Amino acid sequence: MPYLSKIPLNPRRRAAVSLLTNPHRLHAAILSGLASQPVTERVLWRLENSTYHRAEILVLTESRPSWAHLVDDAGWPGADGGEPLIADYTPLLDRIVRGREFGFKLIANPVQSVPRPSRPSEQQANRLKEKADSGNRQRGFRVAHRTVPQQLEWLLKRCERHGFAIPDATASPPAPGLRPLPEEDQDLSAGSAGAAVAVVSRDTLRFTKRKDGPPVTLSTATFEGRLRVIDPDALRSTLLHGIGPAKGYGQGFLTLAPLRPSEAAHRG
Repeated sequence: MPYLSKIPLNPRRRAAVSLLTNPHRLHAAILSGLASQPVTERVLWRLENSTYHRAEILVLTESRPSWAHLVDDAGWPGADGGEPLIADYTPLLDRIVRGREFGFKLIANPVQSVPRPSRPSEQQANRLKEKADSGNRQRGFRVAHRTVPQQLEWLLKRCERHGFAIPDATASPPAPGLRPLPEEDQDLSAGSAGAAVAVVSRDTLRFTKRKDGPPVTLSTATFEGRLRVIDPDALRSTLLHGIGPAKGYGQGFLTLAPLRPSEAAHRG
């Protein structure tokens, strides 16, 4: 039975700062909440919001977790509103039927595979040298999509295999993700006029897995919009297993929400 958890953290505590600034450490702390070790089940998570006063982590697990260690070390032990919420995820999965529409949110790491990066990092340059020296064929390099049109195309190309379609943006008022943006951020809505999805924010995560280890850099995009179920089984699998790479670092966790009455009335 899958479980969805929402874990509030206190960003003013030192342990919380350490976790919130390093996805590798946060992933390890999340896995520590599962009794069966080493963890072999698929775990999806993402940083849902983070402000100076409060942060929340969404986590999807196959077994029921315990977040006592996170509350004690990085949360609000004993405080009202400080306890994690843990809910059975099955009722949502049961509502996945062909033709139904939902609002959705996805934070992902849109990438493409290329034989040779145009500007290789030090690690990539070393791999290229090893490849040349050995003469063996090696896998390609993952390179981030950095523009909004590229990121939107990345998602739209994957919809069908993951069990959903993104309908035209005919809702009025706008569907989730199509809300007006400040003038200086208008480029973030590029490409969303035809499909009910938009990139509402982007970020670059930089961290290390260990103190003296090489840096890890991830380009992320937050998608919000509206989807229609076309293959219930495939979409259920997507909800449980995620989309794209870097899932251990908080990427690829697709979540659904019911359409508001006004959105449902105007959907195309």
